[in-house]
Amino acid sequence: MVDLRVSLGRLALKNPVLTASGTFGYVREMAGLVRLDRLGGVVPKTVTRHPRAGNPTPRTVETRAGLLNAIGLDNDGVDHFRAHHLPYLRTVGTAIIANIAGEDEDQFVAMAEALGAEPGLAAIELNVSCPNVSHGLDLGVDAAAVGRLVGRVKAACSLPVIAKLTPNVTDVVAIAAAAAEAGADAVTLINTVRGMAIDWRRRRPILANDVGGLSGPAIKPIALQMVWSVARALPELPIIAVGGIADADDALEFLVAGASAVQVGTATFYNPRAAEDVLDGLIERLDAEGVAGVAEIVGSARSNRS
Repeated sequence: MVDLRVSLGRLALKNPVLTASGTFGYVREMAGLVRLDRLGGVVPKTVTRHPRAGNPTPRTVETRAGLLNAIGLDNDGVDHFRAHHLPYLRTVGTAIIANIAGEDEDQFVAMAEALGAEPGLAAIELNVSCPNVSHGLDLGVDAAAVGRLVGRVKAACSLPVIAKLTPNVTDVVAIAAAAAEAGADAVTLINTVRGMAIDWRRRRPILANDVGGLSGPAIKPIALQMVWSVARALPELPIIAVGGIADADDALEFLVAGASAVQVGTATFYNPRAAEDVLDGLIERLDAEGVAGVAEIVGSARSNRS
């Protein structure tokens, strides 16, 4: 039997397969489709300090190899999350990682402090990388700001802290290094890539927000490269990989590149069981390879240029 347990700093998971924030609702919606207690963890959609209506519609558009979205962090706010969603989430039988986004550092810290006082949460994921809201990337593109935020959140909250980083930067390693130096337990790589779609007949962008975040198979090579680069530069920093993961082979590519866990996102929209299918395939493939524990393969890929 393959040992699927993984450790991400202070966060211990029973297996490396999680769901990605923004693609799994508040989890309750998926309960009749997925055996939630089998997953390593779930990440509900992002919550903000105050309720947000999100961006005007249309807010999504399919592309040839992925999905563009400009949802704009539509949610009912952290107080509603604590009162309405957390009681249910405590019952699902797996690790719950709350994803939070603030308009400034103070909001991040206040939310982390409030959630840290709640029982039943395994970790906090800091969304410093959403491209679809005003100021959504301000923190995530500045290494010093990311480091300062991680440090402040850690001081205010005893839960493990994960920084979800944007690919829309010149050097993601520098951002990850700042998060690591400030004490992040892990980083999530990557959030969506900025993109757009245009209706040339109307001479207008299709999204009401004009631009959005691209996810799905189209961004997998970008995500792989960033996981590979960060893992090689910062081997002690645990990485959660996300970006185009639809099956076990996708997940294994990220694991051997240096990720310790993966999140399944866009694939859930066309296959609600995608995360569970990834887990089943992972067990099957590792068993066939004679791998005793998933930790054995993390970062095992070697450069052709060595």
